[in-house]
Amino acid sequence: MKKAKIGYVFFLSIVAAVGGLLFGYDTAVISGTIDQVVNLYHLNVMQQGWYVGCALIGSIIGVSFAGVLSDKMGRKPSMFLSAFLFAISGIGCAVSPTFACLVASRFIGGVGIGIISIVAPMYISEIAITEYRGRLVSFYQLAVTIGFLAAYLINYMLLNISQTETFSSAIMQKIFVSDVWRGMLGMESTPAIIFFIVLFYIPESPRWLIVHNKESKAERILGKIYTEYGDVVKQISDTRSMISNEAKSEWRALFSPGIMKAVIIGVCIAILGQFMGVNAVLYYGPSIFKDAGLEDPLFCQVLVGVVNTVTTVIAMFIIDKIGRKKLIYYGVSGMIISLILIAVYFIGRDSLGLSVWFMLTFFLIYVFCCAISISAVVFVLLSEMYPNSLRGIAMSIAGFALWIGTFLIGQLTPWMLQNLTPAGTFIMFAVMCVPYMLIMWKLVPETAGMSLEDIERYWKKGKK
Repeated sequence: MKKAKIGYVFFLSIVAAVGGLLFGYDTAVISGTIDQVVNLYHLNVMQQGWYVGCALIGSIIGVSFAGVLSDKMGRKPSMFLSAFLFAISGIGCAVSPTFACLVASRFIGGVGIGIISIVAPMYISEIAITEYRGRLVSFYQLAVTIGFLAAYLINYMLLNISQTETFSSAIMQKIFVSDVWRGMLGMESTPAIIFFIVLFYIPESPRWLIVHNKESKAERILGKIYTEYGDVVKQISDTRSMISNEAKSEWRALFSPGIMKAVIIGVCIAILGQFMGVNAVLYYGPSIFKDAGLEDPLFCQVLVGVVNTVTTVIAMFIIDKIGRKKLIYYGVSGMIISLILIAVYFIGRDSLGLSVWFMLTFFLIYVFCCAISISAVVFVLLSEMYPNSLRGIAMSIAGFALWIGTFLIGQLTPWMLQNLTPAGTFIMFAVMCVPYMLIMWKLVPETAGMSLEDIERYWKKGKK
């Protein structure tokens, strides 16, 4: 077992994970602004979906070139670009004079989301040591959930401020009182600027440097990660040996039997995960709670954020011990049960005399099960499934599928809630959990305890 300076590795992981906080905030903040923006601009159901979906289109575009960008320029410059786009988006949303400008600003932030959703977990997986890789990559998901919670808390806080406070400055009055949604969206620029600054204090991925024939730089960085020089040499040797026989054409290499199988599985995991309801909850939670009869939907959304964050912390400590697959089995099973019971509430709340607290309880259980399984595992799996030299491109393909699914959910959820009813919508989410479970059971290996090079060998051997 390689001996590592775990404190330094944790520091690198935490810095990269700040990008996840921006991802989470940008994704979740929209839920508290929908009603205000809809009323201000008189949006219909499809326009409402477009307001939510414009950032998702940006994410799809961002993720489509994030892999190529990070493979060519490096993981660190790609994260710099993402931080810059987040900052521009936050400022643009706060001062946008028209709905078109608001959409454009959200789109720019979406591009940043697409980039960071691929590059940050990829960077963490490449600097992590094997026995801690699941936990370290989970820092990214933890940061995402903290971003969710931060967005819910800031939305709740700013809404209360807008109802009780006044400002002498006309601009402050507009951003934090009369159009408080501007403040909600604009607050993203602060952590974005912080992220941009702290990125100066982390190095490039050593695995990326090795792939690009910069072994001397990789050696210096690995020397800060491992305590013994022999481990540094072994890591360079292992990585070099895995890329020495790979095809020069990255796109051609993707179609080799073992690697193509891994790519297809990654795409299926990514897109199916979005049709199991998690992002519908994030985007439209307050609307669902309001329809369920809860008097303070934004506070309930804060509870969702708290449960999501606490559960992700738990997942971090058990993902390497229990394994990725067992977490999926237990968690998704709980999601199915919870989704069905939520549907039961909407179907028979009057005839069965069910309290609104029945629905909220199983809603939070659903969030718990989701956070400890698919949310904790998906970025870990996607960041470790692919060869070093192809990781960027392969993750972009999987990420593209993920954001296509997210976009469709963002666009279709208002329609589904209106036409399928909430009960029908949650039943559909429960049904989509089944193929996800089957794929994880039959096609995905348990990667806990395997090095990235060992995982690569597994797929190239074409094992079933």
